[in-house]
Amino acid sequence: MTVHIHLDDVELDYPILSQSSRRLGRQLINVATGGQLDRSEQGRITVRALTDITLRLEVGDRVGLIGHNGSGKSTLLKLLGGIYRPTSGTVSRAGVVGSLLDISLGMSPDATGRENIFLRGALQGMSRSEIARLVPGIIEFSELGDFIELPMRTYSSGMLLRLAFSVATVLSPDILLMDEWLSVGDEAFQSKAEARLHEVVSRTSILVIASHSANLISGQCNRVLYLDHGRLIADGPPAEVLPMYFAAPPEPQ
Repeated sequence: MTVHIHLDDVELDYPILSQSSRRLGRQLINVATGGQLDRSEQGRITVRALTDITLRLEVGDRVGLIGHNGSGKSTLLKLLGGIYRPTSGTVSRAGVVGSLLDISLGMSPDATGRENIFLRGALQGMSRSEIARLVPGIIEFSELGDFIELPMRTYSSGMLLRLAFSVATVLSPDILLMDEWLSVGDEAFQSKAEARLHEVVSRTSILVIASHSANLISGQCNRVLYLDHGRLIADGPPAEVLPMYFAAPPEPQ
């Protein structure tokens, strides 16, 4: 089956508060998010995060997600990756999905760097034998040396990010989901990480990246989705959609 993600009439609701807190919840959420509130059959307050999303992502798509904070970009990324299930509508997905939404997810501060490689690798769907084969390359790329045998709580924030990035980018998935372009480590490591990230992106069949950078999206994407309050406002080439959101067209690369 060809790599793809298809969404048909998808809606997603979050349960927020019990019925007893409905009045306060309505005031707070309307002010904070502009979300559409409703009440579930169990009496819980829900907020509509995505509304009537129909979408076809196919091989070769390099998709940028734009919209104000709270517009639904991160929610849509998590729905595409299978982290969230729609309240209604259908999602069809074919291909291995890789997520760079939270590269340190699942890592334990009390485990050693080596142990955390196995923890994070397992979350990425790798078998223990596959992870073991990749461990030497991950350690070398992270530049942690003997620190790999120490608990991760002894690491600086830069060391933690280098390890997490090295594990998260060791494989090239069919579908890659990103929330902004990753930039980790000092200047020397950033250069190496940038090259690794470009390699991963170039090998993936479908890329979806949320960003507030017009230049990044125009340089990396051939398609842009514009979200506003959980609704898909526009879907088209960067030259057409970016000016709808940004004050002016992005500068030439």
